[in-house]
Amino acid sequence: MSNSDHDAVLGRVTSGVYILTAGTGDRATGMLASWVMQAGFEPPMVSVAVKRGRYICDWITEGEPFVLNVIPEKQFDLLKHFGKGFEPDEPAFEDLAIRHCPRGVPVLEDCLGHLECEPISHVDSEDHRIFLAKIVRGGLQNDASPMVHIRKSGSNY
Repeated sequence: MSNSDHDAVLGRVTSGVYILTAGTGDRATGMLASWVMQAGFEPPMVSVAVKRGRYICDWITEGEPFVLNVIPEKQFDLLKHFGKGFEPDEPAFEDLAIRHCPRGVPVLEDCLGHLECEPISHVDSEDHRIFLAKIVRGGLQNDASPMVHIRKSGSNY
């Protein structure tokens, strides 16, 4: 099997589309995340991959809680808003309806649900850090179908 065959098959590994929010107050921000998977029942856990070198990766490594906001199907406005990324201290939530979880991390009102997470551990790949996180709270905001992401190649987002 050639590398292009690997890339084509790896790109077809489906994933959801999420907005990972982290930080509190003026320091709060968000980013697109698609490499998320349930990783345990008792306690409920998820794994999340974040590209190494992102400042959010450093925050989560230091133990900061985060929220996974599940994007509903066809909610392209949120993809556009968070797809460009944000510099540290750049406002990430202008013109968006948000509330805050008990730990102060933003929760997006226009998502179908959210999971409040505490990082437990991590492992590094060459270019991403994979976090294992315990879900401490969550909520379903509506009963829409989640957005699903399928790539043409496994070598890029």
